[in-house]
Amino acid sequence: MSALDQFSLHGKVIVITGATGVLGKALSLAVAEAGARVAILGRNAGRAAERVAAIEAVGGEAMAVLADVLDKDQMQAACDEIVQAWGSIDGLVNAAGGNMPGATIGPDQDIFDLGIEDTRRAVDLNLFGTVIPTTVFGRVMAEQGKGSIVNVSSLTAQRPLTRVLGYTMAKKAVEAYTQWMAVELGLRYGGGLRMNAIAPGVFLTEQNRSLLVQPDGSHTDRARKFIAATPYQRFGQPEELTGTLIYLLSDASRFVTGETVMVDGGFNAYSGV
Repeated sequence: MSALDQFSLHGKVIVITGATGVLGKALSLAVAEAGARVAILGRNAGRAAERVAAIEAVGGEAMAVLADVLDKDQMQAACDEIVQAWGSIDGLVNAAGGNMPGATIGPDQDIFDLGIEDTRRAVDLNLFGTVIPTTVFGRVMAEQGKGSIVNVSSLTAQRPLTRVLGYTMAKKAVEAYTQWMAVELGLRYGGGLRMNAIAPGVFLTEQNRSLLVQPDGSHTDRARKFIAATPYQRFGQPEELTGTLIYLLSDASRFVTGETVMVDGGFNAYSGV
C-alpha cells in the first residue's frame, strides 16, 4: 500500500451521527470524497436528504437514516438497515452533540443556581449520544474484527470555558470514554478496532452563533476573546476538520488509538504571551 493509498476510504462504509449539523455537512462530504459510502444519521429529514444529494452530486454514495442517538432501539434499527443495504460497517463518527441554553451559567447568574435537568440533557446528548451509538455500531465492527470510531470532543475538555458547564462536563467525559474504550478495544480485539477523538476549536455553528455574532453580524465580546486567544486569529472553517477525520478513519492511523487530536488554530497551546 502506497503512502497516499493509506488515506483512502474506498470501499468502506462510514456512519456519521449528527450529520445534519453544520460540521456534519463538511465531514460527511469529505468522507464521501475520500471514497466511502456514507450513512447520514440525524433527525431532520430535509437536511439528511440535502446531505445525500450533495454527496451524490460529487459522484459519491450515501443513504439517509432518521434516528435519535439517545434511543438504542432506533440505533439498532438504523444499524440493521445499513448492514442490510451495504453489508458491513467500517467506521463510526460520533458527531451528534451540542450545548443547551439551560445548561449554561451566565456572567450575572448565581453559579449555584444550576439548571440540573438541562445540564443532564446536555450530558446525555454529548456523552450518551456517543456511548449508545458505539454500543450498537461498535458491536458490528467488533464482529468483523476491524473498524475505526471517531468521537467529537471540544477544546473545552482541555481548557474549560466560562458559561458552558454542562457541555464542558460532557466533553471531558467523552475524552475519558475515548481513552478507556480504546484500551479495552485494543486488549480484546488485537488492534483491529480503535477509537480516537477530534477536539475542534472555535467553529461558528447554529448552536453557538448567538454567543459569537451580534444581530448586525459583528463579533460579540466573547468572540473577540476567542479570536485573541487563537494564534491563527480567526474561527475555524468546517472543512478544516476533515483532514484529521479522514486520517483517523483510514488505515494511515491504524496504530493510533486513545488519542484526542486538537484542531483549534493553536488555542490550546497559547498562553497569551
